[in-house]
Amino acid sequence: MRTRKSSREKLEKSHGLPKVVDDPRGRGKMLVPKPLDVDALIRKIRKGKLVTVTQIRERLAKDFHADLTCPMTTGIFIRIAAETAEEDSSRGIKQITPYWRVLKADGSLNEKFPGGTKAHAARLKKEGHRILPSEGKKLPKVKDFEKSLQKL
Repeated sequence: MRTRKSSREKLEKSHGLPKVVDDPRGRGKMLVPKPLDVDALIRKIRKGKLVTVTQIRERLAKDFHADLTCPMTTGIFIRIAAETAEEDSSRGIKQITPYWRVLKADGSLNEKFPGGTKAHAARLKKEGHRILPSEGKKLPKVKDFEKSLQKL
């Protein structure tokens, strides 16, 4: 019986990607990235800086000469990068992918990251960011996140 794949195995699996295909919604050429491309881009985010998922998708599309990047696979691969970073950290590896520096487009935290928004907020606070509490169904956000955005 095959055991469940580790996040590292998922990250390093090629998936036959990246590839540029016609967007099924007719918006032009769409990049379907590979997990390691997403991880490599996240690793470029400097301490104290932030990026949005939208910035990651735009940069990947530009790098691969596409009009857009698949939002679904990008989101999945960001989560895999986060899970791999936590696996690596639990094994004592110090240089991990700083996934916590990735926010949603509106500056909100990602509830799908390891430990949910509580752990995401704790990592961001450790780097000096202020977190606004959730309001109703809205997720917590980084206060004035635009001031900390890094250009990719």
